[in-house]
Amino acid sequence: MATLAVQDISTAGVVPTYAAATSGGDQFSNNGRVMLHVKNGGATMTVTIVSQQACSQGSIHSTAVAVTSGGERMIGPFDPSRYSDGSGNTFLTYSAVASVTVGVFDL
Repeated sequence: MATLAVQDISTAGVVPTYAAATSGGDQFSNNGRVMLHVKNGGATMTVTIVSQQACSQGSIHSTAVAVTSGGERMIGPFDPSRYSDGSGNTFLTYSAVASVTVGVFDL
């Protein structure tokens, strides 16, 4: 599992960087203003944002987002009370990692 660096978006702009998705999943520090950008150059895959706490309806369920072949998805922001662990980290898993890159951006 890799820890993804959160990149700050500002009025000066950001040159985005992306990391290869890790087969064991990834994590990032979540302050509630973070967006995940997934770029998929391979076959259709699913990224799952792992829920740590129950939603407003009282059940614990993760959020799964399909990313089509050659597609991209901007996902988030993520409520820390639901998606972050006690250390403030949010965890991701992937159904496939071949040709998948991810970036994390703080709004």
